[in-house]
Amino acid sequence: MGQLNRDLTNGRIGTQLASLTWPTLFGMMGMVIFNLTDTFFLGRLGVKLLAAISFTFPVIMFLNGIGQGIGIGTSSLVSRHVIIAHRDEIRTMASSALLLGLLVVIFFVLFGMLTTRPLFSLLGASGEILEYVHDYMSIWYLGVPFVVLPMVGNNIVRATGDTFTPGMIMLTSAVINAVLDPLLIFGIGPFPEMGMKGAALATVIARSVSMVIILTILYKREKIITFRPGSFMKIAGVWKKVLYIAGPATLGLLITPLSLAVITRIVASYGKEAVAAFGVASRVEMFALMVISSLGSVLIIFIGQNYSRHQFPRIFRALDHAFRFSLLWGGAVYLLLLFFGSTIASVFTDDPQVIAVARQYFYIMGAGYGFQGLVMLSTSSYNGLNKPYPSVFFITVRTLGLFVPLAWAGSALLGLQGVMWAGLIANIFSGIASYANLRRLVGRLRDAATT
Repeated sequence: MGQLNRDLTNGRIGTQLASLTWPTLFGMMGMVIFNLTDTFFLGRLGVKLLAAISFTFPVIMFLNGIGQGIGIGTSSLVSRHVIIAHRDEIRTMASSALLLGLLVVIFFVLFGMLTTRPLFSLLGASGEILEYVHDYMSIWYLGVPFVVLPMVGNNIVRATGDTFTPGMIMLTSAVINAVLDPLLIFGIGPFPEMGMKGAALATVIARSVSMVIILTILYKREKIITFRPGSFMKIAGVWKKVLYIAGPATLGLLITPLSLAVITRIVASYGKEAVAAFGVASRVEMFALMVISSLGSVLIIFIGQNYSRHQFPRIFRALDHAFRFSLLWGGAVYLLLLFFGSTIASVFTDDPQVIAVARQYFYIMGAGYGFQGLVMLSTSSYNGLNKPYPSVFFITVRTLGLFVPLAWAGSALLGLQGVMWAGLIANIFSGIASYANLRRLVGRLRDAATT
C-alpha cells in the first residue's frame, strides 16, 4: 500500500528532512544526468553541436517547468490531505492531475513542433546550428508526454512520504539514457550513427521507460490512480485545486527559462563558443544545486502536513535547518569550482575558449549559489503553505526584475562578464528578500491561527 500514512508532524525534524531528501536526490540527479550526458557526448562532436544543445536548454526547461508545476500543485494538494483524507479522495486527486498534465502537454507539444525554426532563430540560432537544433527537437517533442507524466506521477508518490521510489525511477531512466546516448549518437555496433537525433531518441526511450514504471506503481502497488476518476465535476474540482498551486508554480518555473532565453540571446552575440560555455556551466550549475532542489521538494511535503495541523514551531525549525544548509552547501560548491572549474568544464569540451568562459562563469556566478538556493527553498515553502503567489513574485524579481535588465546593462558596460555579474547580484538580493518575507509570512499565519 505504500506509505500513505507517514506522519511528518511528529519526530526529529532534521532526521525527517534528511531521510526524505537523500532519496529525492536520486531523482534530481537523474534529471540533471540527462542534460549532462547529452552535453558530454555531443561535445565530443565539436563546438557547433555543443552550441546547438545549449540553445535547446531554455525550451526544454520551459516544458519541464509545465510538468514540474503540475507535479508541485499535485504534491501540495495530496500532502495536505494524505493523513486525513479517504483513499478514494486521494485516488481522484491523483488520476485527475495526471489527466490534466497529459492534456496541457499535448497542446504545448503541437505548438512547439509547428514553431521550432522561427523560435530558435529568435533565440539566435542560425545556419548549421539551427539545423542541428531542429534535428534534436523534432524527436524530443514527440517524447514530451513521457517526460511530463512521470514528473506528475513521481510527485504523487513523493507526497505520500515515499521519496525513494521516485528517485530510483528517475535514476534508472538516466542510466538507460547514458547507455543509449553513445550507441545512437556515434553509431556503435549495430546501431546507426544519428548524431543530434540519436541523443534525442535516447532521451525519449529512457523517459518512456520511467513513465511505464511509475504508472504501474501508481496503479498496481499504491492503488492510487484509476482510469475512471469520476464525473467531470469531480475532475474539474481537483483541477481547480491543483491549478491554484500549479498555475503560479508553473508560471514561476517558466519565468526562469524565458529569462534564460533572453540571456541566451544576449550571450549569442559573443559567438557560438560563449553560448556553448554558458550551456556547459548552466548544466553543471543544475548538478551543483540539485541537493538544494531535492530539499525544496521535501519542504513542500513537510510544510504541507505541518501547516494542516498548525505546527508552526516545527515549520520555523525546518526553515532554519534548510536555509543554513543552503548557505553552507553553496559555499562548499563555490570553493570546489574555484579550484576545479576548468577541469570540470574540460570534461565536456576541449575548446580553450569555451573552457575559459565557463571558468569565469563559475568564479562569478558560483559566489551566489547559496543565495540562489534560498530562493529555491522559499518558493517551495510558499507552495507548501498554499501561498503560491509570493513564490512567483520573487522568481520574477530574481529573473525579469533583476537578472535580465542587469544583464543588458552589464553586457553593454563590461561585456560577457557583465552578464555574469548581473546573475550574481540577482541571486544575492532575491535570496535575502525571499527568505525574510517567508519568515514574516509564517509568523503572520501562526498569529492568525492562535487568535
